[in-house]
Amino acid sequence: MNLEYFIARRVQSSTAYKNSVSAPIIKIAIAAIAIGMIVMIIAVATGVGLQKKIKEKVSAFNGDISISLFDRNNSITTTRPISRDQPFYPDFNEVPDVSHVQAVATKGAMIRTATDFEGVILKGVGTDYNWDLFDDFIIAGTRPDVSLEKTSKDILISDDIARRLNLKVGDKARTYFMKPNEEPIGRAFTVSGIYDSGLEEYDTKFIIGDLRNIQKINKWQDDEVGKFEVFVNDFNDIDRIGREVYLEVPQLLDARTIKDMYPTIFQWLALLDGNIYGIIGIILIVGIINMITALLVLILDRTAMIGLLKSLGATDWNIRKVFLYNAMSLILQGLFWGNLIGLGLVAIQYFLAPLTLDPATYYVSQAPVYISWWHVLLLNLGTITICLLVLILPTLVISRISPVKAMRFE
Repeated sequence: MNLEYFIARRVQSSTAYKNSVSAPIIKIAIAAIAIGMIVMIIAVATGVGLQKKIKEKVSAFNGDISISLFDRNNSITTTRPISRDQPFYPDFNEVPDVSHVQAVATKGAMIRTATDFEGVILKGVGTDYNWDLFDDFIIAGTRPDVSLEKTSKDILISDDIARRLNLKVGDKARTYFMKPNEEPIGRAFTVSGIYDSGLEEYDTKFIIGDLRNIQKINKWQDDEVGKFEVFVNDFNDIDRIGREVYLEVPQLLDARTIKDMYPTIFQWLALLDGNIYGIIGIILIVGIINMITALLVLILDRTAMIGLLKSLGATDWNIRKVFLYNAMSLILQGLFWGNLIGLGLVAIQYFLAPLTLDPATYYVSQAPVYISWWHVLLLNLGTITICLLVLILPTLVISRISPVKAMRFE
Protein backbone atom coordinates (compact mmCIF):
# COMPACT_ATOMS: atom_id res chain seq x y z
CA MET A 1 0.00 0.00 0.00
CA ASN A 2 1.29 3.50 -0.85
CA LEU A 3 2.59 5.16 2.33
CA GLU A 4 1.07 8.58 1.59
CA TYR A 5 -2.30 6.96 0.93
CA PHE A 6 -2.02 5.10 4.22
CA ILE A 7 -1.23 8.34 6.05
CA ALA A 8 -4.21 10.08 4.49
CA ARG A 9 -6.56 7.26 5.45
CA ARG A 10 -5.16 7.26 8.93
CA VAL A 11 -5.58 11.00 9.41
CA GLN A 12 -9.09 11.00 7.91
CA SER A 13 -10.22 8.17 10.13
CA SER A 14 -8.75 9.85 13.16
CA THR A 15 -10.49 13.08 12.41
CA ALA A 16 -13.97 11.69 12.79
CA TYR A 17 -15.46 14.86 14.20
CA LYS A 18 -18.01 13.33 16.52
CA ASN A 19 -15.40 11.51 18.60
CA SER A 20 -12.54 13.97 18.15
CA VAL A 21 -11.30 16.40 20.80
CA SER A 22 -10.68 18.92 18.01
CA ALA A 23 -14.23 18.65 16.63
CA PRO A 24 -15.53 21.95 18.11
CA ILE A 25 -12.48 23.84 16.82
CA ILE A 26 -12.90 22.33 13.36
CA LYS A 27 -16.58 23.30 13.27
CA ILE A 28 -15.69 26.84 14.32
CA ALA A 29 -13.08 27.03 11.54
CA ILE A 30 -15.60 25.87 8.95
CA ALA A 31 -18.15 28.38 10.26
CA ALA A 32 -15.55 31.18 10.19
CA ILE A 33 -14.71 30.48 6.53
CA ALA A 34 -18.42 30.32 5.65
CA ILE A 35 -19.29 33.55 7.49
CA GLY A 36 -16.24 35.26 5.99
CA MET A 37 -17.26 34.30 2.46
CA ILE A 38 -20.83 35.50 3.13
CA VAL A 39 -19.55 38.88 4.32
CA MET A 40 -17.12 39.22 1.38
CA ILE A 41 -19.80 38.39 -1.19
CA ILE A 42 -22.22 40.88 0.36
CA ALA A 43 -19.50 43.56 0.61
CA VAL A 44 -18.52 43.18 -3.04
CA ALA A 45 -22.12 42.90 -4.29
CA THR A 46 -23.35 46.00 -2.41
CA GLY A 47 -20.21 48.06 -3.02
CA VAL A 48 -20.02 47.36 -6.74
CA GLY A 49 -23.80 47.59 -7.06
CA LEU A 50 -23.89 51.01 -5.42
CA GLN A 51 -21.06 52.31 -7.60
CA LYS A 52 -22.66 50.96 -10.77
CA LYS A 53 -26.11 52.36 -9.94
CA ILE A 54 -24.89 55.85 -9.08
CA LYS A 55 -22.69 56.00 -12.19
CA GLU A 56 -25.68 55.01 -14.32
CA LYS A 57 -27.85 57.70 -12.72
CA VAL A 58 -25.31 60.48 -13.19
CA SER A 59 -24.71 59.33 -16.77
CA ALA A 60 -28.46 59.34 -17.45
CA PHE A 61 -28.58 63.09 -16.75
CA ASN A 62 -25.25 64.15 -18.26
CA GLY A 63 -23.90 61.42 -20.51
CA ASP A 64 -20.44 60.01 -19.76
CA ILE A 65 -18.69 62.90 -21.53
CA SER A 66 -20.08 66.38 -22.21
CA ILE A 67 -19.00 68.38 -25.28
CA SER A 68 -19.79 72.10 -25.11
CA LEU A 69 -18.36 75.52 -25.79
CA PHE A 70 -15.69 76.72 -23.37
CA ASP A 71 -17.52 78.45 -20.53
CA ARG A 72 -15.72 79.97 -17.56
CA ASN A 73 -18.97 80.24 -15.60
CA ASN A 74 -19.47 76.44 -15.54
CA SER A 75 -23.22 77.10 -15.69
CA ILE A 76 -25.69 74.22 -15.95
CA THR A 77 -27.80 76.14 -18.45
CA THR A 78 -26.53 76.72 -21.98
CA THR A 79 -26.65 80.25 -23.38
CA ARG A 80 -24.56 79.99 -26.55
CA PRO A 81 -25.54 77.48 -29.24
CA ILE A 82 -23.43 74.93 -31.09
CA SER A 83 -24.15 73.76 -34.59
CA ARG A 84 -25.23 70.15 -35.00
CA ASP A 85 -22.96 70.00 -38.04
CA GLN A 86 -19.98 68.44 -36.29
CA PRO A 87 -17.58 65.73 -37.51
CA PHE A 88 -18.37 63.60 -34.43
CA TYR A 89 -22.17 63.79 -34.73
CA PRO A 90 -24.20 61.62 -34.96
CA ASP A 91 -21.47 58.93 -35.12
CA PHE A 92 -18.17 59.43 -33.33
CA ASN A 93 -16.19 57.16 -35.64
CA GLU A 94 -12.83 58.64 -34.62
CA VAL A 95 -13.16 57.09 -31.15
CA PRO A 96 -14.40 53.48 -31.43
CA ASP A 97 -15.20 53.24 -27.70
CA VAL A 98 -17.99 55.83 -28.03
CA SER A 99 -21.38 54.12 -28.23
CA HIS A 100 -23.77 57.07 -28.66
CA VAL A 101 -23.87 60.85 -29.11
CA GLN A 102 -26.97 62.97 -28.46
CA ALA A 103 -27.69 66.69 -28.74
CA VAL A 104 -29.40 68.52 -25.85
CA ALA A 105 -29.89 71.98 -24.38
CA THR A 106 -30.80 73.34 -20.94
CA LYS A 107 -32.51 76.51 -19.82
CA GLY A 108 -33.54 77.91 -16.46
CA ALA A 109 -37.25 78.42 -15.86
CA MET A 110 -39.92 78.80 -13.20
CA ILE A 111 -43.05 76.67 -12.88
CA ARG A 112 -45.96 78.57 -11.37
CA THR A 113 -49.19 77.12 -10.02
CA ALA A 114 -52.17 78.79 -8.37
CA THR A 115 -50.58 78.46 -4.94
CA ASP A 116 -46.84 78.10 -5.41
CA PHE A 117 -43.85 78.35 -7.75
CA GLU A 118 -40.59 76.48 -8.22
CA GLY A 119 -37.33 77.22 -10.02
CA VAL A 120 -36.37 74.44 -12.44
CA ILE A 121 -34.07 73.64 -15.36
CA LEU A 122 -35.68 72.43 -18.56
CA LYS A 123 -33.53 69.90 -20.36
CA GLY A 124 -34.47 69.79 -24.02
CA VAL A 125 -33.97 66.49 -25.84
CA GLY A 126 -34.53 65.35 -29.40
CA THR A 127 -35.18 62.16 -31.33
CA ASP A 128 -31.57 61.06 -30.82
CA TYR A 129 -31.97 60.98 -27.02
CA ASN A 130 -31.12 57.66 -25.38
CA TRP A 131 -33.97 56.84 -22.98
CA ASP A 132 -32.63 53.42 -21.97
CA LEU A 133 -31.19 54.62 -18.65
CA PHE A 134 -33.90 57.18 -17.92
CA ASP A 135 -36.85 54.85 -18.48
CA ASP A 136 -36.02 53.07 -15.21
CA PHE A 137 -36.69 56.31 -13.31
CA ILE A 138 -40.23 56.91 -14.62
CA ILE A 139 -42.75 56.01 -11.90
CA ALA A 140 -45.93 57.43 -13.47
CA GLY A 141 -47.12 58.38 -16.94
CA THR A 142 -44.89 58.30 -19.99
CA ARG A 143 -41.92 60.19 -21.37
CA PRO A 144 -42.49 63.17 -23.71
CA ASP A 145 -42.98 62.22 -27.34
CA VAL A 146 -40.43 64.36 -29.16
CA SER A 147 -40.67 62.44 -32.43
CA LEU A 148 -43.69 64.38 -33.74
CA GLU A 149 -43.33 67.05 -36.41
CA LYS A 150 -45.00 69.56 -34.12
CA THR A 151 -43.10 70.75 -31.05
CA SER A 152 -44.19 68.70 -28.06
CA LYS A 153 -45.58 70.54 -25.03
CA ASP A 154 -45.20 67.49 -22.79
CA ILE A 155 -42.70 67.51 -19.95
CA LEU A 156 -41.38 64.91 -17.54
CA ILE A 157 -41.03 66.24 -14.00
CA SER A 158 -39.53 64.72 -10.86
CA ASP A 159 -41.57 63.29 -8.03
CA ASP A 160 -39.98 65.87 -5.74
CA ILE A 161 -41.18 68.79 -7.89
CA ALA A 162 -44.60 67.18 -8.38
CA ARG A 163 -45.13 66.88 -4.63
CA ARG A 164 -44.02 70.43 -3.88
CA LEU A 165 -46.24 71.93 -6.59
CA ASN A 166 -49.07 69.39 -6.15
CA LEU A 167 -48.89 68.32 -9.79
CA LYS A 168 -49.85 64.99 -11.28
CA VAL A 169 -49.84 63.36 -14.71
CA GLY A 170 -52.07 65.28 -17.11
CA ASP A 171 -51.90 68.60 -15.23
CA LYS A 172 -50.96 71.85 -16.91
CA ALA A 173 -47.71 73.43 -15.73
CA ARG A 174 -47.40 77.10 -16.59
CA THR A 175 -43.67 77.71 -17.06
CA TYR A 176 -41.86 81.04 -17.43
CA PHE A 177 -38.44 81.56 -19.01
CA MET A 178 -36.40 84.61 -18.10
CA LYS A 179 -34.38 86.51 -20.70
CA PRO A 180 -32.10 89.48 -20.02
CA ASN A 181 -33.79 92.83 -20.56
CA GLU A 182 -36.94 91.16 -21.83
CA GLU A 183 -40.31 90.16 -20.48
CA PRO A 184 -40.58 86.55 -19.21
CA ILE A 185 -41.73 84.12 -21.87
CA GLY A 186 -44.55 81.82 -20.76
CA ARG A 187 -45.26 78.31 -21.99
CA ALA A 188 -48.10 75.99 -21.01
CA PHE A 189 -46.67 72.50 -20.66
CA THR A 190 -48.52 69.30 -19.82
CA VAL A 191 -47.09 66.82 -17.31
CA SER A 192 -46.81 63.59 -19.30
CA GLY A 193 -44.89 61.66 -16.67
CA ILE A 194 -43.15 61.72 -13.29
CA TYR A 195 -39.70 60.34 -12.58
CA ASP A 196 -37.71 59.59 -9.43
CA SER A 197 -33.97 59.02 -9.87
CA GLY A 198 -33.04 59.18 -6.19
CA LEU A 199 -30.40 61.82 -6.96
CA GLU A 200 -31.59 64.81 -4.99
CA GLU A 201 -29.25 67.16 -6.84
CA TYR A 202 -31.14 66.45 -10.08
CA ASP A 203 -34.62 65.63 -8.82
CA THR A 204 -35.00 69.07 -7.25
CA LYS A 205 -34.10 70.86 -10.49
CA PHE A 206 -34.58 69.03 -13.77
CA ILE A 207 -37.62 68.64 -15.98
CA ILE A 208 -37.35 66.98 -19.42
CA GLY A 209 -39.03 68.30 -22.57
CA ASP A 210 -38.71 68.89 -26.29
CA LEU A 211 -35.46 70.51 -27.42
CA ARG A 212 -37.36 72.63 -29.94
CA ASN A 213 -38.97 74.60 -27.10
CA ILE A 214 -35.55 75.90 -26.02
CA GLN A 215 -34.54 76.60 -29.62
CA LYS A 216 -37.63 78.77 -30.13
CA ILE A 217 -37.29 80.60 -26.81
CA ASN A 218 -33.59 81.33 -27.44
CA LYS A 219 -34.29 82.13 -31.09
CA TRP A 220 -31.80 79.51 -32.25
CA GLN A 221 -31.75 77.86 -35.64
CA ASP A 222 -33.11 74.34 -36.06
CA ASP A 223 -29.59 72.94 -36.29
CA GLU A 224 -28.33 74.68 -33.12
CA VAL A 225 -28.11 72.93 -29.73
CA GLY A 226 -26.64 73.59 -26.31
CA LYS A 227 -24.19 70.69 -26.00
CA PHE A 228 -23.55 67.07 -26.88
CA GLU A 229 -23.70 64.16 -24.46
CA VAL A 230 -21.43 61.22 -25.24
CA PHE A 231 -21.83 57.66 -23.92
CA VAL A 232 -18.97 55.16 -23.83
CA ASN A 233 -18.86 51.37 -23.98
CA ASP A 234 -16.69 50.88 -20.88
CA PHE A 235 -17.08 53.40 -18.07
CA ASN A 236 -14.05 51.95 -16.27
CA ASP A 237 -11.92 53.30 -19.13
CA ILE A 238 -13.58 56.71 -19.23
CA ASP A 239 -10.40 58.69 -18.42
CA ARG A 240 -8.60 57.40 -21.52
CA ILE A 241 -11.68 57.71 -23.72
CA GLY A 242 -12.26 61.24 -22.42
CA ARG A 243 -8.76 62.27 -23.48
CA GLU A 244 -9.25 60.78 -26.94
CA VAL A 245 -12.60 62.57 -27.34
CA TYR A 246 -11.04 65.87 -26.24
CA LEU A 247 -8.31 65.53 -28.87
CA GLU A 248 -10.83 64.77 -31.63
CA VAL A 249 -13.33 67.63 -31.07
CA PRO A 250 -12.82 71.04 -32.73
CA GLN A 251 -10.61 73.51 -30.86
CA LEU A 252 -13.51 75.79 -29.93
CA LEU A 253 -15.22 72.96 -28.03
CA ASP A 254 -14.42 71.45 -24.65
CA ALA A 255 -14.91 67.80 -23.66
CA ARG A 256 -15.22 66.89 -19.98
CA THR A 257 -16.00 63.57 -18.34
CA ILE A 258 -18.60 63.37 -15.59
CA LYS A 259 -15.76 62.47 -13.23
CA ASP A 260 -14.33 65.94 -13.92
CA MET A 261 -17.71 67.65 -13.65
CA TYR A 262 -18.75 65.93 -10.41
CA PRO A 263 -15.51 65.07 -8.59
CA THR A 264 -17.13 64.91 -5.16
CA ILE A 265 -19.50 62.09 -6.12
CA PHE A 266 -16.78 60.01 -7.76
CA GLN A 267 -14.27 60.62 -4.97
CA TRP A 268 -16.89 59.27 -2.58
CA LEU A 269 -17.44 56.25 -4.85
CA ALA A 270 -13.67 55.64 -4.95
CA LEU A 271 -13.69 55.40 -1.16
CA LEU A 272 -16.03 52.42 -1.47
CA ASP A 273 -13.23 50.46 -3.16
CA GLY A 274 -11.05 51.04 -0.12
CA ASN A 275 -13.86 49.89 2.16
CA ILE A 276 -14.36 46.70 0.12
CA TYR A 277 -10.65 45.86 0.17
CA GLY A 278 -10.49 46.61 3.88
CA ILE A 279 -13.44 44.32 4.67
CA ILE A 280 -11.98 41.51 2.54
CA GLY A 281 -8.59 41.90 4.25
CA ILE A 282 -10.06 41.79 7.76
CA ILE A 283 -12.23 38.78 6.94
CA LEU A 284 -9.27 36.90 5.45
CA ILE A 285 -7.16 37.60 8.54
CA VAL A 286 -9.92 36.33 10.83
CA GLY A 287 -10.46 33.24 8.67
CA ILE A 288 -6.71 32.50 8.51
CA ILE A 289 -6.34 32.80 12.28
CA ASN A 290 -9.22 30.37 12.78
CA MET A 291 -7.77 27.91 10.26
CA ILE A 292 -4.30 28.12 11.83
CA THR A 293 -5.82 27.46 15.25
CA ALA A 294 -7.82 24.51 13.95
CA LEU A 295 -4.81 23.05 12.15
CA LEU A 296 -2.55 23.37 15.20
CA VAL A 297 -5.18 21.75 17.43
CA LEU A 298 -5.59 18.97 14.89
CA ILE A 299 -1.82 18.39 14.79
CA LEU A 300 -1.45 18.40 18.58
CA ASP A 301 -4.46 16.12 18.89
CA ARG A 302 -2.73 13.67 16.54
CA THR A 303 0.77 13.86 18.05
CA ALA A 304 0.89 10.16 18.92
CA MET A 305 -0.29 9.23 15.46
CA ILE A 306 2.36 11.49 13.88
CA GLY A 307 5.03 9.76 15.95
CA LEU A 308 3.75 6.37 14.83
CA LEU A 309 3.77 7.38 11.18
CA LYS A 310 7.31 8.74 11.48
CA SER A 311 8.45 5.48 13.05
CA LEU A 312 6.97 3.67 10.02
CA GLY A 313 9.13 5.76 7.70
CA ALA A 314 6.85 8.64 6.73
CA THR A 315 8.67 11.89 5.95
CA ASP A 316 7.74 15.22 7.51
CA TRP A 317 6.57 16.58 4.14
CA ASN A 318 4.31 13.58 3.51
CA ILE A 319 2.60 14.09 6.85
CA ARG A 320 2.40 17.87 6.37
CA LYS A 321 0.77 17.41 2.96
CA VAL A 322 -1.92 15.20 4.45
CA PHE A 323 -2.76 17.78 7.09
CA LEU A 324 -2.87 20.44 4.37
CA TYR A 325 -5.25 18.20 2.39
CA ASN A 326 -7.51 18.04 5.43
CA ALA A 327 -7.26 21.81 5.90
CA MET A 328 -8.23 22.17 2.24
CA SER A 329 -11.26 19.97 2.88
CA LEU A 330 -12.34 22.22 5.75
CA ILE A 331 -11.84 25.35 3.63
CA LEU A 332 -13.92 23.90 0.79
CA GLN A 333 -16.73 23.01 3.18
CA GLY A 334 -16.76 26.56 4.51
CA LEU A 335 -16.65 28.03 1.00
CA PHE A 336 -19.54 25.82 -0.13
CA TRP A 337 -21.86 27.04 2.61
CA GLY A 338 -20.56 30.59 2.38
CA ASN A 339 -21.24 30.81 -1.35
CA LEU A 340 -24.63 29.17 -1.01
CA ILE A 341 -25.84 31.50 1.74
CA GLY A 342 -24.05 34.63 0.46
CA LEU A 343 -25.37 34.36 -3.10
CA GLY A 344 -28.79 33.49 -1.72
CA LEU A 345 -28.88 36.70 0.35
CA VAL A 346 -27.71 38.74 -2.67
CA ALA A 347 -30.47 37.16 -4.78
CA ILE A 348 -33.09 38.04 -2.15
CA GLN A 349 -31.96 41.68 -2.15
CA TYR A 350 -31.84 41.78 -5.96
CA PHE A 351 -35.36 40.44 -6.49
CA LEU A 352 -37.19 41.57 -3.33
CA ALA A 353 -35.08 44.54 -2.12
CA PRO A 354 -35.94 44.30 1.60
CA LEU A 355 -33.03 46.62 2.54
CA THR A 356 -33.60 50.32 1.89
CA LEU A 357 -31.29 53.33 2.06
CA ASP A 358 -31.67 57.06 2.58
CA PRO A 359 -31.48 58.56 -0.94
CA ALA A 360 -30.32 61.90 0.46
CA THR A 361 -27.13 60.19 1.66
CA TYR A 362 -26.62 57.25 -0.71
CA TYR A 363 -28.37 58.56 -3.88
CA VAL A 364 -30.49 55.39 -4.02
CA SER A 365 -33.63 54.33 -2.15
CA GLN A 366 -32.84 50.59 -2.20
CA ALA A 367 -29.53 48.88 -1.57
CA PRO A 368 -28.40 47.88 -5.09
CA VAL A 369 -26.45 44.65 -5.55
CA TYR A 370 -24.34 43.49 -8.45
CA ILE A 371 -21.92 40.59 -8.60
CA SER A 372 -20.48 38.70 -11.54
CA TRP A 373 -19.17 35.17 -11.68
CA TRP A 374 -15.68 36.66 -11.98
CA HIS A 375 -16.13 38.30 -8.58
CA VAL A 376 -17.23 35.00 -7.04
CA LEU A 377 -14.41 33.07 -8.71
CA LEU A 378 -11.73 35.53 -7.61
CA LEU A 379 -13.02 35.58 -4.03
CA ASN A 380 -12.97 31.79 -3.82
CA LEU A 381 -9.61 31.30 -5.53
CA GLY A 382 -8.07 34.10 -3.49
CA THR A 383 -9.36 32.64 -0.22
CA ILE A 384 -8.12 29.13 -1.03
CA THR A 385 -4.70 30.28 -2.23
CA ILE A 386 -3.99 32.66 0.64
CA CYS A 387 -5.22 30.24 3.31
CA LEU A 388 -3.18 27.31 1.99
CA LEU A 389 -0.01 29.39 1.62
CA VAL A 390 -0.33 30.67 5.17
CA LEU A 391 -1.22 27.22 6.57
CA ILE A 392 2.09 25.80 5.37
CA LEU A 393 3.76 27.55 8.32
CA PRO A 394 1.90 25.88 11.21
CA THR A 395 2.58 22.44 9.70
CA LEU A 396 6.28 23.06 10.46
CA VAL A 397 5.39 21.92 13.96
CA ILE A 398 5.26 18.38 12.60
CA SER A 399 8.98 18.41 11.80
CA ARG A 400 9.73 19.14 15.48
CA ILE A 401 7.76 16.18 16.79
CA SER A 402 10.06 13.38 17.93
CA PRO A 403 8.74 9.83 17.25
CA VAL A 404 9.96 8.58 20.64
CA LYS A 405 8.42 11.42 22.65
CA ALA A 406 5.27 11.38 20.53
CA MET A 407 4.67 7.68 21.28
CA ARG A 408 4.58 8.59 24.97
CA PHE A 409 2.41 11.65 24.42
CA GLU A 410 -0.86 10.02 25.36
